[in-house]
Amino acid sequence: MTTYSRSASDTAGAAGPAGGAVATGSPDAPGDGRPARLRHELRAVHALVHRDLLRLAGQRTHTALMLLQPALYLVILGGGLAALIPRSQLGVGYQTFLFPGMLMMTVQTPAIMVGVRLITDRQSGYLRELLMAPVHRSTLLLGNCAGGTLVAAVQGALLLTLAGVAGLPYDPLLLGLLLACMILASFTITALALALAVSLDRAETFHTLLGLVMMPLLFLSGGFFPLTALPDWAQTLAAANPLAYAVDLLRRCITLRVPDQTATAGLTWAGHPPPLLLEASLLLVGGVLALLWAVRRFNRPE
Repeated sequence: MTTYSRSASDTAGAAGPAGGAVATGSPDAPGDGRPARLRHELRAVHALVHRDLLRLAGQRTHTALMLLQPALYLVILGGGLAALIPRSQLGVGYQTFLFPGMLMMTVQTPAIMVGVRLITDRQSGYLRELLMAPVHRSTLLLGNCAGGTLVAAVQGALLLTLAGVAGLPYDPLLLGLLLACMILASFTITALALALAVSLDRAETFHTLLGLVMMPLLFLSGGFFPLTALPDWAQTLAAANPLAYAVDLLRRCITLRVPDQTATAGLTWAGHPPPLLLEASLLLVGGVLALLWAVRRFNRPE
């Protein structure tokens, strides 16, 4: 509650009703130049990102528990199945194969929670308070997206400390590539969560839809087993799964830096893996389109 109040006042100091003109210091006041208006909007984004970072710093136990599940999967599930699944079937040890999937599991939860918070903020009246700030509605949504992306990427970066457990070297360039991929995946998932949240009024409905969709998407991402082992219809579904592109991107970045850790093929188009940059571009474009749709929907007056 303290975090909410502080952030609301910070954001209100940055801005008042979305899209409207305010007398003094508003982004649309006569005489204000475009740079001043941009600074006003960026201050509001900064306040919302700061709110999410304060929440992350104040919920250390919650964060630790969220990291515990993928860590246990990597150590227990990965270690247990490593003796049952020979390296020849995967091209790498099972823990190494599992690591990108655990990174994706780590970033998806905080990214999705951004959508839940948007709905609960609307129900509690906090969102209405934010809308009194003299910034555009789209700025508030961008701030939520930026904050969710950053928090998800931070939690994913914490799990990177277990790279050695997965049999990977602590190569700075490798870790940097994995972090960049997680930031991209976090942005896309956050944008998709916001696109869904702006269309719903109840957090319960949001949770129900996620329960129906997210687990199948995670299992069809190639994080737990090779996609090439799935039937053709499942591989077709995986080709439309953004998590599959994110996991494949992480796994292929590992191959770039550690050539002897070459996992079996993940996503394929007509039997061939898509280009690395194309996978990254598809994730980015998907996130941008989802965010633009969410902004358009969010800008409608309630």
